[in-house]
Amino acid sequence: MRLPGRGDADMTQGVIWKQLLQFSVPMAIGLLFQQLYNTVDTVVVGRFVGKEALAAVGSTGSIVNMLVGLCAGLSTGAGVVISQTYGAHDDEGLHNAVHTTVTVTFLLCLIATFAGMAIVRPMLRAMDTPQDVFPEAERYLTVYFAGISGLLLYNMGSGILRAVGDSTRPLYFLIFSALVNIAFDLLFVIRFRLGVTGVAYATILSQFLSAVLVFVVLTRTKAAYGIRWKKLCIRGSVLKKIFSIGMPSGIQQALTSFSNVFVQSYINFFGSACMAGWSACSKLDAFILIPVQSIALASTTFVGQNVGAKKLSRAKDGVRQALIIALVITASLSAVVIPLRRGLLSLFTEEADVLEYGARFVALIAPFYVTVCFNQIYAGALRGTGDARTPMLVMLGSFVVFRQIFLYVTKLLNCGFIPVALAYPMGWICCSVLMIFFYHRAPISRAQPEETGIAA
Repeated sequence: MRLPGRGDADMTQGVIWKQLLQFSVPMAIGLLFQQLYNTVDTVVVGRFVGKEALAAVGSTGSIVNMLVGLCAGLSTGAGVVISQTYGAHDDEGLHNAVHTTVTVTFLLCLIATFAGMAIVRPMLRAMDTPQDVFPEAERYLTVYFAGISGLLLYNMGSGILRAVGDSTRPLYFLIFSALVNIAFDLLFVIRFRLGVTGVAYATILSQFLSAVLVFVVLTRTKAAYGIRWKKLCIRGSVLKKIFSIGMPSGIQQALTSFSNVFVQSYINFFGSACMAGWSACSKLDAFILIPVQSIALASTTFVGQNVGAKKLSRAKDGVRQALIIALVITASLSAVVIPLRRGLLSLFTEEADVLEYGARFVALIAPFYVTVCFNQIYAGALRGTGDARTPMLVMLGSFVVFRQIFLYVTKLLNCGFIPVALAYPMGWICCSVLMIFFYHRAPISRAQPEETGIAA
């Protein structure tokens, strides 16, 4: 139920599938625009600078996500705490959770900026970046990390709004900043010829704009989740709970991204054309997986609010319906992208060798997208109950340990290109099998209609 005059929504009552869609559709559109301006970065450098620049921008995502993933995990923890206090109608707890979250975010911005700039060269060397790509990748990452605060502030601020059921206003801000980013891309790269440095400047400037907008909304709202700057504080009990839920998720995302640096090194072995083809394929991946990611985030908020309201059976029904929606949408998108892959990839480049590698990646990976639905939806549901440890261990085991062993063994056996392309799908399958097992052992999966809470 959406409350009059406010953007938040009480998800503890009403038609479940409608609430999931009402919450996830704006979020999906937001992710679409977020990917759009990331993709425009890639298209602009691929078409107006060259394949080395395309490889530089596209191959550095794992390095960026090491720090962003850690902070995003803490954002998830804060979101769960906020959604549970909101669902329980605990205004004082909600106020404390929001103000602790904001204070910690500013501290994280300082840490991420300096840490990010310090790891640029070591990480590029660790993934065996070719010499024709290294200088551009270094310039791009240095500027990006210098301005990473905008991204972290927007993510945390929009996470607060989503935790109380408002996914619409963050969408509006993101659309605005995406359009600004596109304009800056064209200005800096085509008009001023700044290359990958211009793309990085365009990205950080647009991210700061979205951060400003979301914090203006949080400052102006009169609800308990509104920011009162004079009351910023760190409540030890709240911080402990945020870290207990968010740190496992953050560590999992950071270590997975760190592991992907070495996965990237296997791709880099095949040269800049393969790197550029992988970059283009990765952008298609990001678009296709937007629905399942947004539905998974919706399920986290939905479960969090209903657990806070002691409606465990309703939370279970929400997870089941979220999974069905995600499977239908993802399977449909996969069926479309496979036959159209060359046309879609040609948006990024017209170089034949890059297109060939990209088309091979898509053909091998796309049939496995549906497996992502199981691990994302069930992981989101478990985090919503406050259990972030299980998703962390499962995802680390699948995306880091299993994936690295898989690649190492196939390299020893000299199996060539195909196993490298299949490394991601094999990790998805392993993670989904384990996540299904652990979800069905959790209290939420055994909830009966008459149950009113979670067993201790």
